[in-house]
Amino acid sequence: MDTEDHTALRQAVSALGNRHGRAHDPAQLWSEAGKLGYLGVNLPEEYGGGGGGISELSIVLEELGAAGCPLLMLVVSPAICGTVIARFGTGAQKQHWLPALADGTRLMAFGITEPDAGSNSHRITTTAHRDGDNWILNGRKVFISGVDIADATLIVGRTEDARTGRLKPCLFIVPRDAPGFTRRPIDMELNAAEKQFELTLDDVRLPADALVGDEDAGLLQLFAGLNPERIMTAAFAIGMGRHALAKAVEYARDRQVWDTPIGAHQAIAHPLAQAHIDLELARLMMQKAARLYDAGDDMGAGEAANMAKYAAGEACVKAVDQAVHTLGGNGLTREFGLASLITAARVARIAPVSREMILNYVSHQTLGLPKSY
Repeated sequence: MDTEDHTALRQAVSALGNRHGRAHDPAQLWSEAGKLGYLGVNLPEEYGGGGGGISELSIVLEELGAAGCPLLMLVVSPAICGTVIARFGTGAQKQHWLPALADGTRLMAFGITEPDAGSNSHRITTTAHRDGDNWILNGRKVFISGVDIADATLIVGRTEDARTGRLKPCLFIVPRDAPGFTRRPIDMELNAAEKQFELTLDDVRLPADALVGDEDAGLLQLFAGLNPERIMTAAFAIGMGRHALAKAVEYARDRQVWDTPIGAHQAIAHPLAQAHIDLELARLMMQKAARLYDAGDDMGAGEAANMAKYAAGEACVKAVDQAVHTLGGNGLTREFGLASLITAARVARIAPVSREMILNYVSHQTLGLPKSY
């Protein structure tokens, strides 16, 4: 159940999204959302944010998605990068980045996925080693969103633990113009405003203050960003599903065959009702995950965030699929704007973690079943 403040935020963002609509200019929408304070609702007030949490930011993304104009970089810039810097960054890092992330004048991408490791932080091969007061980074990343429009990328690398000799994850802010830091666009069939890139780090030299947080914190800092990523991906999926469902319901009310609206037929009505139920159930789990995270329960939030992402991805795919079938041939036309969602909806099943890995997480962590790997 939304609070009064959440209801007001939802209505205001919905109005903004509906003004821009499906044929929106992402840069213009991003700028306006930043000026209105929506991009930084989760960031601390002392750094220009709204003082809220992921609960509020997920509302922003969900409502923009429901209006047909989701901003994928909301998942990355304020949710992952902003959260990590707010929780673990130095005073200088917070002062430099958080106000600009909050008002949208700066963007930050997030680089964790690698060709041979996926999102498995234990197999990441991007390494960082000290060279005097500097850090030297080498490695590759793939499927990194929005690098071309980001001022820097928060890179997940690994450093050697001096005590154990084992590699541990660490986070580094890499400016887009850093020597040795190059990007190559990945040719995607997915039609999205945000492009995907392969990154190469070839002896990228960074100052000591490029490290975010404590070198020994390891997974704690990493998962501080990954839980919001899953929650926000759920918001992205729920918004997309709501948008598709609304289009289908409107069509089913108006489209008449044999003098009866097709929505009167249970073969049309019941699957749409089921899609609505599934989206609402996914939203409840997303809200639970967001509240646990905002309350500081990282462990509880991890479980709920994974479940929310799974449920939302499944609900989104089913809603989009049923919406297209409701419109029939019209569901594949550019006029109604649903066909492109067939591909986009699958993203919520695949990224940032596959549904199979979420099932692994639940079976191992929640149910206590043995691992198969």
